[in-house]
Amino acid sequence: MYRVAALLYPQALTTSITLPLEILTAAAQIAQVKSRLNAGVTVSLAAADAAPLSLFGGITLTPDINYRELPPLDLLIVPAVWRNPRPMVKAAGPLLSELIRVASEGTRVCAVGTGACLLAEAGLLDGRPATTHWNYLDRFATDYPKVLLKSRHLITQSDNIYCVGSVNSIADLMVHVVEEWYGHGVARSVENQFSPEIRRPFRAAAYQTDDNHSHHDEVIMEAQHWLQDNLPDSPTLTTLAAKFGLSTRTLNRRFHQATGMSPQAWLQRMRIHQAKELLRHSNLSIAEIGWQLGLQDVSHFGKLFREHVAMTPGAYREAVRGKLFIPERT
Repeated sequence: MYRVAALLYPQALTTSITLPLEILTAAAQIAQVKSRLNAGVTVSLAAADAAPLSLFGGITLTPDINYRELPPLDLLIVPAVWRNPRPMVKAAGPLLSELIRVASEGTRVCAVGTGACLLAEAGLLDGRPATTHWNYLDRFATDYPKVLLKSRHLITQSDNIYCVGSVNSIADLMVHVVEEWYGHGVARSVENQFSPEIRRPFRAAAYQTDDNHSHHDEVIMEAQHWLQDNLPDSPTLTTLAAKFGLSTRTLNRRFHQATGMSPQAWLQRMRIHQAKELLRHSNLSIAEIGWQLGLQDVSHFGKLFREHVAMTPGAYREAVRGKLFIPERT
């Protein structure tokens, strides 16, 4: 069972609380149906007292726990504040020490937009990368000079501390959390439910201090480039090993050490990436795209695509192109 809590305070944006909690709750339900996983999610709303709290927009939420009494958590949401966050931050006194306590316990703490000001005020972002809402970047840099502000990134991560620049970005981060908790298939399913227009993946959007996805095995790097250039030829592990003078066993071991996956898994992921690009930007038929990726059997291509993206190639094309803006011509 995963334990999640969101803080409540005046002028908080309700969507920065409800959206991540809804995504995580939906993911737990999908996981139970699809994978028969029993790891559900318990959700708490935490505030200074038990009185109902009116947030921005006039929406009232009732806390169910005092933030001083929060149990060990897997995730804490620190919501965005509408407009100038400074008055709320100045009044936050006791909350700041609780944020330090929760973070020190290893809880994943995620600040949305100007909610990052609370983490910065508590000193949790000193010497760490962070981001915040674009309209508050300059003031944030002035108020918190010890923070390594990443103005070009909508998501930052340093150990268990996350910042996202907007409510849209918290959705991207939650899909990433879902993938860690419940796996790729559940993550794609919940993403399709909440964001059928296709969003940037976490890895593409985030600035991470613990990024270990690059490697220094030059032979494997060359093998990756060769695979990418020869997708239409359906390269095999035997062909790849012979090309670089390695046994298949050695190639498989080194490839896994360098990338965290087998050559076949990496090749399939590359095919799916290329397929997405072609579906989004070209008018090639599904069969033609499969041929370009070395998948002559269109039914196999469709099955592989569904396994990775949780929708058919045709549905994906319709979803991504449905969000393209075409100005009306007169």
